[in-house]
Amino acid sequence: MESGLRVAVFGAYGHTGRFVVAHLLERGFVPVPSGRDAGKLTKLACESGLETRQASVDDPASLDRALAGVAAVINCAGPFATTSAPVIEAALRGGIPYVDVAAEIEANADTFRNFTYRARAAGALIVPAMAFYGGLGDLLATAAMGDWSSADEAHVAYGLSGWHPTAGTRAAGAVSGQRRAGRRVRYRNGRLEYHDDDLPTLEWPFPGPMGPRAVIGEFTMADVVTIPSHLSIPDVRTYMTVEAARDLSAPETPAPVPVDERGRSAQTFLVDVVVRSGGTERRAVASGRDIYAVTAPLAVEAVSRVLTGQTRAVGVASAGEVFDAPGFLRALSPHISLEPRP
Repeated sequence: MESGLRVAVFGAYGHTGRFVVAHLLERGFVPVPSGRDAGKLTKLACESGLETRQASVDDPASLDRALAGVAAVINCAGPFATTSAPVIEAALRGGIPYVDVAAEIEANADTFRNFTYRARAAGALIVPAMAFYGGLGDLLATAAMGDWSSADEAHVAYGLSGWHPTAGTRAAGAVSGQRRAGRRVRYRNGRLEYHDDDLPTLEWPFPGPMGPRAVIGEFTMADVVTIPSHLSIPDVRTYMTVEAARDLSAPETPAPVPVDERGRSAQTFLVDVVVRSGGTERRAVASGRDIYAVTAPLAVEAVSRVLTGQTRAVGVASAGEVFDAPGFLRALSPHISLEPRP
């Protein structure tokens, strides 16, 4: 249990934000829900009994009020292309650490590009993509690397049983698509590249019980920003099961439906990470349930470690750089199953 520290949650009434608020409470923190929608905040306050604070990214003073007296902030409000910078600025003004759950590739790249030097000079810590996409893959890749100082390739294969996207996921995807002018993105030769190539379909050898599945290659996720931000790997590729990619692209796919007392959906996942150097490869595998729900323990564990000094970096840093990756992953054992594979 934690010590009753107050943690602001911007976008607390969203799908992921609600999981984060609930997990903060479980860990003994005091969440301070925030966001721009006064009606949704009022409803959340009535349901939870928590103090809420209205704030908008186009009103810096309101953000300052929302973060006053808190120990840290978790940003759960997408699209992060719109929210990350203003909330980071407010965190820097308030002298508190910032964590977000952004899956948007460009938004995460913006955070590294625009805030690395300022945050480092201020001795501040900003942890972007502390979520299922970007954070978990980075932790697994870092753990798999072990004592390697570099590798030739990193592959992150997402074995999702399906993907019922939230409204926030769809909105973020639309913003990313506009920023790319409809192009696709990948990480090759140490940099992000935009392209119009067709995406290949191939078979990925997921371990049991999932087993080999058809995946979309070059289905690029936030790991192409987080992993190479600190690991010397010039080629980072991510893959997605065909079923999940089809669900995401279909406009008629409904939002997630809760099926248990925690509000989780029936969705299951398996993340298979492979790093290769020469003719040698190392793997790390994580499995669990509901990609949105599992983001909450990732983000809250990050905040807990930051506030208790269990960090190894300042400035803008991804999960694998700032935390002890094997230890962090072990701490998630109530929420994910791990399988190191030689």
